[in-house]
Amino acid sequence: MRNSTALYLFVITGFFLSSFGFAGNSNAIIHSKPALNESVSLSVISTYGFTVDNETIIKFFQTYPKLKKYQNDVLDLYKKRQYNTIWYGDKNISEFGHLLYEKVDLLKEQGIDKKIPYKDVIDEIFTESVTEKPSQTDTELLLSSMYVFYASSVYSGEDAATLKKIGWYLPTKSISYSRLLDSLIVNPNRLNKDDYLLVGQYYKLQEMLKKYRAIEKDNLWKKIAIDSANYKELRPMDSALVISQIRERLFVVGDLKQDSKSNKYDEELMAGVLNYKKRYGLKLNYTLTLEHINQMNEPVGNRIKTIMLNMERCRWIPAKLSQASEYVMVNIPSFRLVYVKNGKYELVSDVFVGTRMTETVIFNGMIDRIVFSPYWYVPQSIINNELKLKIAADKNYLADHNMEWNGGRVRQKPGPQNSLGLVKFLFPNPNDIYLHDTPAKSLFEFEKRIFSHGCINVKEAKNLALSILKDNPDWPVEKIDQAMSGQKETTCMLKNKIPIYIGYFTAWVSDETGEISFFPDVYDRDKSLDKLLYSDEVVMK
Repeated sequence: MRNSTALYLFVITGFFLSSFGFAGNSNAIIHSKPALNESVSLSVISTYGFTVDNETIIKFFQTYPKLKKYQNDVLDLYKKRQYNTIWYGDKNISEFGHLLYEKVDLLKEQGIDKKIPYKDVIDEIFTESVTEKPSQTDTELLLSSMYVFYASSVYSGEDAATLKKIGWYLPTKSISYSRLLDSLIVNPNRLNKDDYLLVGQYYKLQEMLKKYRAIEKDNLWKKIAIDSANYKELRPMDSALVISQIRERLFVVGDLKQDSKSNKYDEELMAGVLNYKKRYGLKLNYTLTLEHINQMNEPVGNRIKTIMLNMERCRWIPAKLSQASEYVMVNIPSFRLVYVKNGKYELVSDVFVGTRMTETVIFNGMIDRIVFSPYWYVPQSIINNELKLKIAADKNYLADHNMEWNGGRVRQKPGPQNSLGLVKFLFPNPNDIYLHDTPAKSLFEFEKRIFSHGCINVKEAKNLALSILKDNPDWPVEKIDQAMSGQKETTCMLKNKIPIYIGYFTAWVSDETGEISFFPDVYDRDKSLDKLLYSDEVVMK
C-alpha cells in the first residue's frame, strides 16, 4: 500500500532509456569548409548565393516567430553540419525534402491532428504554379523547422517536463534530431516505419486508426435503435429487431466474420458478443444490457480519438521495451498484469488498482525481492483516517483483525486474512507501491476494479511467484508452498532484478489476435491528455 497523501499521480510501462546513435552522413553538397581555426558559431558557408550562419538563423525566427520553439534544435542541426545547407542537393530541393513535405501533409495517418505554423508559406515552396516563392534562405530554414516539427511530433511526442506535470513518471526516450536526420537522409524509407524509433504497438494502433476512420467515412457505424425506457436485457435464443443491428455492428468491427442479418440471438452471435466483451474488458457472459448497447452507441469518433491518444503515449516509450528478455507490465485501465519472459507471456493476471482518491502511480521500477507471508505495516494515513476511529469504537479491534502495535506502528500479522495476502513483490520506489496478493478475491469479479490505496492487488499472485522462481533451484515449489503457509515472514532476494512498468493505455492491440481492445478511462487520463494536445489547436494552425 502507498501513503494516500501521494495523490493524483499515475501509469503500462517505465521503460529502458533509449539512445539513438544513427550512422550515416548528410547528402548535402559541401561547397566550402570553414578554416580550422574559425569559430564554429561564426561559420559561414556560401551556397548558391545565400549564406547560413547563426545571425541568419536568429533573424529567420524573428521573421517567423511561431516557429521559435524549434530554434535551438534547428541551430543544432547546422552546427553539426558546419552550417552546410541540408535541403539542396543541387540548385533544387532534394528528393528527401519533397518526401518529408508529403509526410507532413499526411500527419493524420500518424494520429496527429495539428499543422505546422506558416504551412501556407511552405506550400508555396512546393507548388509549381507559384512564381514568387520564399527566398532560398527562408526555404532552407523553413524546411529545417518543418523537419524538427515532424520529428518531434511523430517520434518524441510531449517533452519529459510536460509528462511529469500530467503524472507520467516513466523514463522517456532521448532522440538526437541531428543524428536522426543523417539516418533518414541515408534511408528515407524509415519515414514510413522505424522499429528503432517507435514501439511496435504504435504501428498496430496506426492500422486500427485506418480501419476506424474507414468505418466512419463509409457511414458503417450505425446507431442501434432502442427504446431505453422499455429495454429488456437480451439473452441467447431471444428474437428482436435490435439483434440484427447488434449483429451488423459486431460484423463491422470484426467480432463476427459474417453478417447473416438474423434477428435471432444464435450461437454465432453468442461467440461475437463474447469476443466484443473480451475486447472491452467486460464480464464474460451472454447477457446484453442497456449499458452495453449505450457503449456500442458511443460515436465512432470517440474510438478514433482514443486510438490517437494512445498512439501519442506510444511515442513516449523507448522502442527497446519490446526487446527486453524479461519484465512485468501492468496496464491500469485494463486491470491486467502480464509477465513476459524470452518474448513470451509467462503469466497473465487480473489486478485491481487504486481508487480515484489514491490513484496508482504511472512509473517503473525493478523488482528485487519476493516476500512470502508478509506483515502489513499499516500506512500512517490509514491509521489517522480509519483505524483510530475503529479502535476508539472497539478496544479489541486490533486483536480481532490479527493486528498489533510494533515500534509505534500498527502491523497486521502474517496469515490468510492479511491485507497483503500471502505474498508481495517489492520494487523500491518513493510512493511505497508494490504488487501483492489479497484475501478479497471477490473484488476481481467487478469490471471496474479501483479499490486499493494505490498498490496493485494481483489475482494470480502465487502463480506469478512460481513463474518468476521456476528456474531457481533454491526455491522449489515445496519451499514456496511452505513459505506461503502464513506462519512467518520469509524473504527471497532475486538473483536478477526484473523491470516492472506501470502504464496507462485505454486502447491496445493484441500481439496474439491483432484485435484492438478499449478500456475505461478510470482516472480521466484521456481527458487530460486530449486537453493538453488539442487545447492550443487553433494557435498551432
